[in-house]
Amino acid sequence: MKILLLGATGRTGREVLSQALDAGISVNVVVRNQRKLKLVHSALTVFESEVLDREVLRNAMQDCDAVLSTLNISRYSDFPWSSLRTPEAFLSNTIQKVLVIAAALNLKRIIVISAWGVHETRQDIPFWFRWLIDRSNIGAGYRDHERQEILLKASSLDWTAIRPVGLTNFKREKLIRTTVNDNKPKPGLLISRSNVARFMLQVYRTHSFVRQAVIISEA
Repeated sequence: MKILLLGATGRTGREVLSQALDAGISVNVVVRNQRKLKLVHSALTVFESEVLDREVLRNAMQDCDAVLSTLNISRYSDFPWSSLRTPEAFLSNTIQKVLVIAAALNLKRIIVISAWGVHETRQDIPFWFRWLIDRSNIGAGYRDHERQEILLKASSLDWTAIRPVGLTNFKREKLIRTTVNDNKPKPGLLISRSNVARFMLQVYRTHSFVRQAVIISEA
């Protein structure tokens, strides 16, 4: 078992990386700055690229059986109107590169973290959060998650888009509620990053929710 993990230095990505290594999974990561990773492990291989260069991505994907992405559109702070740190189309541009390389390498499995509130689930999120998405820089991430999902659905690969509800930093392990298509069962409002990571790796190991977008929350 060997994966390429994109977004390994982010808050959710760090959880996925730690849990994957603890589970005996070999992990390649592509990061802008190796010093931000602050981790050395015999099963970890680090590639450095400031702009997710296509050739670096290809080298990092070699011999992997899946790509897992926790990338997001980041801001300089959690304040909703904070300026964007990454380009508005960062996710969709990156997944376009990944899809082309994956096809060339015959790599079929791609799992990405998306968001509850994209596409048909927009009507299900609280009104005040829809207002924030429409009027603040939070919306840039949601719009690019949508573009990313459109690209995945148009591909022939075995993709899964995981749409977590509101993220917390609690570490306790809890049962995970999954919601697909008909919004049943109704999702809760919160899930921890550690539980998102646990679910993402479970989806990878069991090859489940193929070509599906699944909402996850804590039961």
